[in-house]
Amino acid sequence: MTKTLSLILFLISCVTVLGQSIDDPFSRKKMRKDLEVFKEIRLKANSGLYKYRTEQQIDSIYNWAEKEIEKSSTYLDFYNIICQLTDFEGSLHNDTDFPSKYWKNLRKESFGYFPYPIKWIDGKWRINYEKGEIPLGAEIISINQQQISKIIQNLYKYYSTDGINTTGKRIGLRTHFSRYYRWNYGLTKEFEVEYKLPNSNQVYSKIIKSVAYSNYYKNFNTRYSKTYDQIYYADLDENKKYKYEQLNESTGVLTIYTFSMGNETTDEHKTYSKFLDSTFLDIKTKGIKNLIIDVRQNGGGTDPNDLVTYSYLTQRNFQENREAWVSFEKIPLIRYIDFWLPKFLRPIFVGKYNKEFQEEFPLVKNGKFYQDDNSQDHLVREPNINAFKGNIYIIVSPAIASAGSLFAAMVAGNENTLTIGEETMGGYYGHNGHTPLAYKLPKSKIEIIFSVVNLEQDVPKKSNQFYNRGIIPDFDVSQTYQDFIDHKDTQMEYTLELIKNNEK
Repeated sequence: MTKTLSLILFLISCVTVLGQSIDDPFSRKKMRKDLEVFKEIRLKANSGLYKYRTEQQIDSIYNWAEKEIEKSSTYLDFYNIICQLTDFEGSLHNDTDFPSKYWKNLRKESFGYFPYPIKWIDGKWRINYEKGEIPLGAEIISINQQQISKIIQNLYKYYSTDGINTTGKRIGLRTHFSRYYRWNYGLTKEFEVEYKLPNSNQVYSKIIKSVAYSNYYKNFNTRYSKTYDQIYYADLDENKKYKYEQLNESTGVLTIYTFSMGNETTDEHKTYSKFLDSTFLDIKTKGIKNLIIDVRQNGGGTDPNDLVTYSYLTQRNFQENREAWVSFEKIPLIRYIDFWLPKFLRPIFVGKYNKEFQEEFPLVKNGKFYQDDNSQDHLVREPNINAFKGNIYIIVSPAIASAGSLFAAMVAGNENTLTIGEETMGGYYGHNGHTPLAYKLPKSKIEIIFSVVNLEQDVPKKSNQFYNRGIIPDFDVSQTYQDFIDHKDTQMEYTLELIKNNEK
């Protein structure tokens, strides 16, 4: 193929339907308008805006955004500014999304994507693919003359977590590194990769060609660690949402993959409640002394599944939240709400939601609207009659979020619990959750989603837990390089060894 023909094909590949490419020009006037609207929405509707940041810090990053617009020229430039603002707030329920027409063309892109999935192992980003041009397990040093540490820092903005947590961001990068790289650095024809082989200090360099969007995800779906990753991220069906296994006469393992099992009115919740009742009756009858709770895959779900489960693992009365509030009485700026309903139904929808907010948050204090003692979230719950009284070992991971992290935090707060694993992406003391609102910026049509209920969880203060972080384990255990190669479950093996030593 001649260089001229190659260039022509390259240029053709860059062209998508007019006005639908994220690389298209986008006027600064439109950016300024959307930034103004975005800021107004956050100030009036986002109760978590100042949860982890001061007013001065928020003002400062908006000053940065205004200056950044003056250096920006494309739709993608503006999207990246909004992502940075969104991530800075520190809420795992924040999301910033392209309109569907842009997604349609992104998925069709035939080049520009880094070909191989990567994974954070033993403090290094390593190749997580066995059949590529760079060896499995190789440590990435740089890509296109930029250090991998700097690249990762630039990509953190695309995956929001609670507070200043970064372990959870590695989950997003493990899955979407190639996509995020494209968003931050644009379409890239080829990549010069510097890397080291395992147990070697020699630096190698190799130029690899980019691949299509779809080809990267094909490689990701055949990544080397997939078998092990399914401990955390298995495709769930009804039979995989939870299970209990007795390992020996003194130890059992309760695995809860998700709390997405409906509420009190659903058959699925009722089935789960019966499972818990029979399981813990069996545990009590057999005199199990050690119970491992494995929630490493649990990204959340529906109340009251988390709370009902905790009632079998505590000896105290408890409630879901110590306090919860929103920053508005009525949904603000409804002209920017991302409605899926036809216009004639929208007033009914908004009116219904406003009524529910006013009933749920009737107490006004200093401009905030709080739940009262009649709220279900403030319902005082008692331990179940068959609640476990032995030693609890809860295994946690960066994938734990929302209701999953609320549950894990409550269990970790028990005096009879030891926590093993890696810091969760969901906060120990609280988060913004429960009710999401979706807005659409008027010029860019970028969709912004965030949850509006500011929650303080019913957990004890602990010296090793921090307000702006995820749940910090008592024993920080991550997968070793050799266990990565051998597909071993480092954390479970560590937990079993810990139980063994504690029984001596």
